[in-house]
Amino acid sequence: MPSPSLLHPSFDVQALSFDKALIEQLAGNGPRYTSYPTADRFHAGFDATAYHALAEQRFSAGQRRPLSLYVHIPFCNTICYYCGCNKIITKDKSKAEVYLDYLEREMAMQAGLIGSGARVEQLHFGGGTPTFLSDTQLERLMGALRQHFDFAPDEQGEYSIEIDPRKVNAETVALLARLGFNRMSIGVQDFDPAVQAAVNRIQSEAETLSVMKAARAHGFRSISIDLIYGLPRQTTAGFSATLDKVIAARPDRLSIYSYAHLPHLFKPQRRIAEAELPTLDEKLDLLSLAIDKLTGAGYVYIGMDHFALPDDELAQAQRAGTLHRNFQGYSTRDDIDLLALGVSGIGKLGDSYSQNVKTTEEYYALLDAGQLPLFRGLQLSRDDEIRRALIQQLMCQFALDLNAFAAQWQIDFASYFAQELASLQPMVRLGLLTLDAQRLQVLPRGRLLVRNIAMLFDRYLQQGQPLVRYSKVI
Repeated sequence: MPSPSLLHPSFDVQALSFDKALIEQLAGNGPRYTSYPTADRFHAGFDATAYHALAEQRFSAGQRRPLSLYVHIPFCNTICYYCGCNKIITKDKSKAEVYLDYLEREMAMQAGLIGSGARVEQLHFGGGTPTFLSDTQLERLMGALRQHFDFAPDEQGEYSIEIDPRKVNAETVALLARLGFNRMSIGVQDFDPAVQAAVNRIQSEAETLSVMKAARAHGFRSISIDLIYGLPRQTTAGFSATLDKVIAARPDRLSIYSYAHLPHLFKPQRRIAEAELPTLDEKLDLLSLAIDKLTGAGYVYIGMDHFALPDDELAQAQRAGTLHRNFQGYSTRDDIDLLALGVSGIGKLGDSYSQNVKTTEEYYALLDAGQLPLFRGLQLSRDDEIRRALIQQLMCQFALDLNAFAAQWQIDFASYFAQELASLQPMVRLGLLTLDAQRLQVLPRGRLLVRNIAMLFDRYLQQGQPLVRYSKVI
């Protein structure tokens, strides 16, 4: 990625303009680009043997590399109808005990591959519901991770966990702090009782504030809240009240996700009455409301659906030109290797991606056979790497110095991307971006549509694959 010095000094990377008519004109489906190539391009030809070879090459030279760990906990004891995550609905915690047995096997295999050549600087527990685990199970899991991996000290590490405040009390928050977690993400979605009933997630404001209070008392350095717009029965009045409550709680970060209604892919969404969903026009009103309220309260726009306080690490990284993007969203770490543990986890080692099998049955069977539970992946070509770097720069910094990028990758930019530069011209005319021989800059009215711009550089989409598998860009 180009250095911060390559960004134009007058360029306000966090400025944002909402143009409803433009968004309605360009609304469509597209990737979120937590990776490039996107996960649907992975294939079974990249298997455990290929992964072994790459891991040995990556970590055998004795160079100490930073590492990010993702641990997938698939269990939930209730179902939220909007959810598209890989999950298992159960109230039986003994199932988690069996799952932890196998997680520890996978840890041992992965740790054996990377040896002492890595230090964990990021950790994220996702799900499902990580706090489905009992306190004893959480202690067991963190103990096993620390046994197998070397962790950076608290002041250098980012250790986060997704929290369902309906299932967590102050004692568990205190335990999480003792275990080393220093960041948390809290699911809220909407405080409106009518919306909560429609999506089967009843959660009070008091429960959420109690968890936040406990987290601050125990030294958590960052608290993020997730909201969703476009849910059934949402109104501007009800969502406005939710935003007011959340802003008053002053989380460090907020994610305002667009609800993607894909019942053909996610069976729980079939329980949502489509007639109760907001229209596109109403949904955009909800987004506009959120932008106005959050920016009015001092939050800055990071990108996609993320906002943060100006002194938050993500905001600082974006201003410095060091913001990155990976499977966990926006990140302050530069091109870090990502090791994913558990069902469906997606990892990244150097110029490769790999994904674990999606069911516990497959996961257990492969580990019983002494095999890593991978089922697909991808070794990036040089073209993939070039386009990954370009798309990440656009998604994180909304700007690209064409000459610096060409020098970095030793290409002639104008000829290499001749088709893409021509395809950008309609967006120039619409005022989404400016483009000349030296610079591509996404303008404030184009930043909510940065996925549309990035898609023009996606070689796989140029081959004409349908976009129905992806969510709406807005």
